Amino acid sequence: MAASLLSLSSPTSTNHIHQFSSHFKGNVRTLKANPCPIPSIKLHHHNTNQRQSLVILNSTASASDVQESSVIGQNVRFRLDNLGPQPGSRKKGEEGEGACAGQGAAGFGMRGQKSRSGPGVRKGFEGGQMPLYRRLPKLRGIAGGMHAGLPKYVPVNLKDIADAGFQEGEEVSLESLKKKGLINPSGRERRLPLKILGDGDLTVKLEFKARAFSASAKEKLEAAGCSLTVLPGRKKWVKPSVAKNLARADEYFAKKRAAAAAESAESPSA
Repeated sequence: MAASLLSLSSPTSTNHIHQFSSHFKGNVRTLKANPCPIPSIKLHHHNTNQRQSLVILNSTASASDVQESSVIGQNVRFRLDNLGPQPGSRKKGEEGEGACAGQGAAGFGMRGQKSRSGPGVRKGFEGGQMPLYRRLPKLRGIAGGMHAGLPKYVPVNLKDIADAGFQEGEEVSLESLKKKGLINPSGRERRLPLKILGDGDLTVKLEFKARAFSASAKEKLEAAGCSLTVLPGRKKWVKPSVAKNLARADEYFAKKRAAAAAESAESPSA
């Protein structure tokens, strides 16, 4: 094509080729179609007057709200009831991981034996020194908290019974003494039995029903002609095997006492 153009311009000189000034450094033979490294951009004209609705969905909103907004196409604004972090963006650390983890020490402090995992120390332990429960002096009886110091009976003396005004033949028991106002047990003492003590004298014949009698009270009441009834106590629970052995022992000693009484009865007659 270049040659035909040159021939039309100068028909007399067909073999001479004019070279035009150009920045291209090659010749016609080396001229090839190289692909352009810049990608092609397709521009589409959009109507700027048409406004598109922007829909913002929050993950903390309920599923029904999300479905309604997606179907209807209405805008969902940020409110106080639907604000929240995205799922997986915030992680709650374990309690007691330390100040660097933002969780603190969970009330156990940062150092020391009591802040470590495990059982810790026993109650009353003071690091090896003499503990308080061993430094304090110990008292005997109820003052020291021992069971031996607790009362086991409700005691009543003979002089108090004489001053109560019992008539001859009346019954003296825990209930009658309560009615007379001699005793008024409260608390733990309400479950305790009655015991008659020998302080004082009694001249009226009465019927006594109590759990226990002191030796002096028993002697004075028998001398006054009173009838004494020892009430049975509450049996202590024992294992069935122990109860069986106790019953066998009672039976054995009962037979021995009966044999001894029979021998003593035969000896005077002989």
